[in-house]
Amino acid sequence: MDEAPVLELRGITKQFPGVLANDHVDFDLRHGEVHALLGENGAGKSTLMSILYGLYTADSGEILMNGKHVTISSPKDAIELGIGMVHQHFMLIPVMTVTENIVLANEPVKAGVLIDEKAAERRVADVAATFKFAVDPHARIENITVGQQQRVEIMKALYRNASIVILDEPTAVLTPQEAQELFEILRTLTREGISVIFISHKLNEVLEIADRITVLRRGKRVETIPREGATEEGLARSMVGREVLLRVDKKPAQPGDPLLQVHELAVRDDRGLEAVRGVSFDVRAGEIVGIAGVDGNGQTELIDAVTGLRHPASGEIRVGGHDLSRATARAAFDAGMGHIPEDRQRRGLVLDFNLAENLVLHDYGKEPFSRLGWVNPRRWIRWARGLLEEFDVRGGGPTTRGGSLSGGNQQKVVVAREVSRNPSVLIAAQPTRGLDVGAIEFVHRRLVEQRDAGKAVLLVSLELDEILSLSDRILVLYEGRIVAEFPPEVSEEEVGIAMTGGRRSEAA
Repeated sequence: MDEAPVLELRGITKQFPGVLANDHVDFDLRHGEVHALLGENGAGKSTLMSILYGLYTADSGEILMNGKHVTISSPKDAIELGIGMVHQHFMLIPVMTVTENIVLANEPVKAGVLIDEKAAERRVADVAATFKFAVDPHARIENITVGQQQRVEIMKALYRNASIVILDEPTAVLTPQEAQELFEILRTLTREGISVIFISHKLNEVLEIADRITVLRRGKRVETIPREGATEEGLARSMVGREVLLRVDKKPAQPGDPLLQVHELAVRDDRGLEAVRGVSFDVRAGEIVGIAGVDGNGQTELIDAVTGLRHPASGEIRVGGHDLSRATARAAFDAGMGHIPEDRQRRGLVLDFNLAENLVLHDYGKEPFSRLGWVNPRRWIRWARGLLEEFDVRGGGPTTRGGSLSGGNQQKVVVAREVSRNPSVLIAAQPTRGLDVGAIEFVHRRLVEQRDAGKAVLLVSLELDEILSLSDRILVLYEGRIVAEFPPEVSEEEVGIAMTGGRRSEAA
């Protein structure tokens, strides 16, 4: 690895109304290295990289490539300089093929005007072969996995001859298996001389893949250190500015009567195929039941049915004695259910609404948010201000647009709304996806508080560590069926075997 930097950011400062996102940040990148950019949600990581990619303009500071000052005013400038960026939320067109997405706006032509489809396919195949990408160039984006979509995004950058690739929270939507496949891809890229900026909040992944690590906290660079000698505890302390509990501290559960009862539930997916097959379980007051499984084994359809977003084909769902088998989402909320959805942007928030509007989304028509049919936005704002402070939501106030927050702070808004409604049953689907260690600690503590207050918590997560750490009972979902039930003391290996269909047992 060449010690001379191929990229330098010097004294980068960027301020938004009420927020100093980057405060004189220095950052450099060497040839053929993975340099991780680590920090809390709202620490300024994505803003810094958006400046590098031309999406924002810095208020002050400079960018150098190979020692020469460059001006980057747009993504077009960045691409011409050999910089590619893979965003956390992919920029792909679902109805187009892999090849069409990769060559879009840079298509090879013949006769000066006609798109040369054969040449496009050859070039995409060459990129795939060089970097060992397993992707079908003819497949439609809507028909391939999330992990494959991410490879397409990386191939888009490489097709445009990127020598620097920025990956913004690249594992946030991947299964553990897909994350390992991504790491193999990154190792191949660096062997080929590509330099990678890896934005993340996952400490174990940073320690596995990065050569150097830069930590940002509240817009400032705290430190840049080599991977050798770095520890999860030390990095967490640098990120948050205090000691962080990396494991959940909770007392034994004291379960009571069942509050959520699911019996012989069958649910079909969007194609009409049976995704959930005869699932039965209870969640009792004062316990957290975790559902583990590899993504795509019926978790989404199960949660949709339980929360009233999808009608089951058959079976029974009861909350506190109320039959919700054919209920709407509104009826589920009114029966005492809270729902932290797996996709905060599609299901959790209205991005064009401000935070106060999002926080009263379920109850704006009730006291104290309205009276005699008249809504009272001033009360919304007062209520929101207290919740935003309590849940440490950064990047704005009650009148800030929801879509302008970082992904982790958007998630905190969703958690704040659902927990503050005091539900008897809380459905938490991927509750810490995209959160940093400090925020994860905060959300986990809130979920345990709900359990200790006598609520029933159903946790669905792709993070096996989270399932093992939080759950009082663990159910494993495989191909739409519950194939095993474990106590919280079970080993990660045993649950992992069940997740791949290696163990089948009777589950309660």
